[in-house]
Amino acid sequence: MDNKMYHYATVSKALEELNNKGYTVDFNVQESKIINNPNDFEIQHIYRYEGESDPGDEATVFGIESKTGEKGVFVAGLNAYTENSAAMVLHDLSTKGKDD
Repeated sequence: MDNKMYHYATVSKALEELNNKGYTVDFNVQESKIINNPNDFEIQHIYRYEGESDPGDEATVFGIESKTGEKGVFVAGLNAYTENSAAMVLHDLSTKGKDD
């Protein structure tokens, strides 16, 4: 897995850059697709943001691509990491390749 990590000043800047690279699908509204078919997705980009004054402002922006070539984004806030959530599925996908 060749995850590319970049850092942009804000979440909105990361989303803008990903959109310019063709990541146009909002997977936050299609969360069940990721949960039900995790092996159909590959993480291409990860952007992490830490809340400087409030840990609740933490967010991770994933640039993901499906096996069918659909490219999009998923934004996970700190509270998104619950059991059986798309954020946890993506987190598991992003760490799976690091053990190899």
